[in-house]
Parts: sequence; C-alpha cells; structure tokens
Amino acid sequence: MAANLPFRNLLSLMQNRFLTTSAAKTSSTSQLLPSSFTINYLMNSCGLPLEAALSTSQKLKLKENNLQRPQAVLTFLKSHGFDSTHIAELIKKCPMILQSKVEDNLKPKIEFLTQNGFVGTLLADFIVLNPVILRRGLSSHIKPSFQFLNTYLENNENVMAAVKRSLWLLNYDFTGILQPNIDFLIREGVPLHSISKLILTQPRTIMRKVNRLEDVAQTVKKLGLEPASSVFMHALRVLVSMNESTWNRKMEVLKSLGWSEEDIWLVFKNNPQCLACSEEKMRSAMDFYVNTMEMDIESIIRYPRFLMYAVDKRLRPRYNVLKVLKSKNLLKEGKNYAWLLTLNENTFYKNYVVKHSDSIPGLMELYRGITMAKDKDS
Repeated sequence: MAANLPFRNLLSLMQNRFLTTSAAKTSSTSQLLPSSFTINYLMNSCGLPLEAALSTSQKLKLKENNLQRPQAVLTFLKSHGFDSTHIAELIKKCPMILQSKVEDNLKPKIEFLTQNGFVGTLLADFIVLNPVILRRGLSSHIKPSFQFLNTYLENNENVMAAVKRSLWLLNYDFTGILQPNIDFLIREGVPLHSISKLILTQPRTIMRKVNRLEDVAQTVKKLGLEPASSVFMHALRVLVSMNESTWNRKMEVLKSLGWSEEDIWLVFKNNPQCLACSEEKMRSAMDFYVNTMEMDIESIIRYPRFLMYAVDKRLRPRYNVLKVLKSKNLLKEGKNYAWLLTLNENTFYKNYVVKHSDSIPGLMELYRGITMAKDKDS
C-alpha cells in the first residue's frame, strides 16, 4: 500500500517516526524534523535510500540556494573513481563530507593518497571503509604515518601491501602506540626484519598496549623461545590475539580430548599456529582422527599441524580415496597413509587421484564431489 502513496505522503509518514508521543516534547521535536529538500537531495543526488536519507538528514542540513560545496564534493569524488555505491556509503558514514572544502581539504589528501598508490577502486574502498582518514590532518597525521611505515617497510610497495591488507592501519597513532611496541621488541632482541614482516602481515599484533605485549613476551620467553627466532614471533602473535579466557577454553577442550597440559605447551612451543585454531575446529579434527582414522593422540601431538586441516574440505575426501586404494591393494604395504594427508594438493591429486582414476570408476567423482560440496569449510 505504501508503494502507491505519493512521495510527499510517504515522506510525511516516515518523518513521523522521528516524533515522540509525549505532548511535552512536541514543540522541541518538531524543530528537529529534517527538511524535505535535504532528504530529496540525499536520495536524488547522492543515491541514498529513503530510510538512510531520513537518518542522515538528522546530521546534515542543506540549503537549496547554497549547494556549491556539496556539488563540488560529488563532482570531485566521481572524478576520482567513486561510483554511486561508494558515494552513498561514504555519505551515510560521514554526512559532513558534503560540507568539505574540496580545494583546501579533500583535494590535497586525495592527491597525496593517489600519488602513493591509492587509485581507482582501491582509493574509493579505502576511503569508504576509513572515512575518518579525511578528518586527519595531511601534515600532522597522514604524511607522518606513511613516512613511519616506510621506515620499517622500506618502500612504497610494501606500505601499500600493508595498508591493502589492513585498511584501518593508517588510522592508528603510530608514535603513541606502535613506536613503543617496536622499541620494546628491539630491546628484547627481535630482529628488525621480523618486526617489518609483522607490520606487513599481522599489524594488529603490535597495535596493543605495550604492557600487554610485554606480558605476553615474558610468557613466550619462559617456554625457552628466543626472541631472535621466527617461532617466537608466531607464538607472540597467537597469544596476543586471544584473551586469557579464550586460551583457558582451548586448554580445557584439548584436555577433554586426552591432551595433558604439558602436551599443549609442548605443541605451542613447537608450532604455535596450531593453537590459533577455533575450539570447534579442534574438536572436529580430533574426532575425525581418533574415531574415523583411529589415530593415536601421540601421533597428533607429534605432528600438531594435523589440527589445522579442514575435515570436510581436505581430510575426509583424501581419507575416502585412500580407503578405496587400500581396499584394492594399491597402497604400499605398511604405508602409514595418515601422512599422505599432509601432502600439498597438487601432489596428492596427481599421485593418488588422477593416477588411479581410469582404473577405478568414480574415484575422481568421489574426491571432487565431496570437496566441491564442502568448499565452504575452512
């Protein structure tokens, strides 16, 4: 029925949502009603749907005889690769951008980002996800942030790679947060190249309060890991990423599956990434290995990367193929085919699926059918 109403009537109905039912508040609330011109402009010129336009108009007031800035902003954004979706999302997140001065504010910042590799869709995606960057000072924050990252990442290509991977990266206070953590890691003996790699691939690890990083580093050192080793950094990253309650839950899950606390710490020391797996993934993997493959827990502890493999995407398809091959005596006698689960995809596919697909009808379908049906498992 609402679809048949004239726009003016529909708009009136929607505006009523912003009124309270209290008579005492009627006069003050009516003064806050958005103007129909602002709503029309947000819908027709900026691409916002009605609900979003109504909400946004509470934060922005446009005048019909004073549209030079909004029009200039829209023209400027379109000229730098922002499509209608980008523009609508940006204005929903940051309505006041329509009041920005293009020449004095937007243009210098956008041009700096463009000169440093942010062009086309990448630029638009970056700004839409991080509109706060447009409120940062070019000289006081944006340029120093690039210079800081260049110091540790050595070139613009690496800086771009880091920011692409973590689009929020430039929002941080580098001198107040990142620098103290870097200084701490250097004092501990972590090589500069390891710190650079961490900034490039896992910057959240060192975007923590320095006392948090110090506590975790001490825990890792007590395991006997040297700060100069790559395993130290992996362990640091995994422990920093979870709070104490999450760690304790994972410990309890593994203990319930037959691991001792000593087993858990030994695995973490040698292969910390394994403890980054979710509790659900740990349970699923252990259930498959112990109950389906009848593996002993000691084998899993000796090779904890088993925990990182997806059951339905990797383990079950391979296991089913190997079970068929074994039933036809096509596996070497005494072969521990659990280790065949660790082969890379191409090697396993070539040597155990393609090699026997002609002689065993349906083998390819058995393997592909399950992997394709379960390709969302991770």
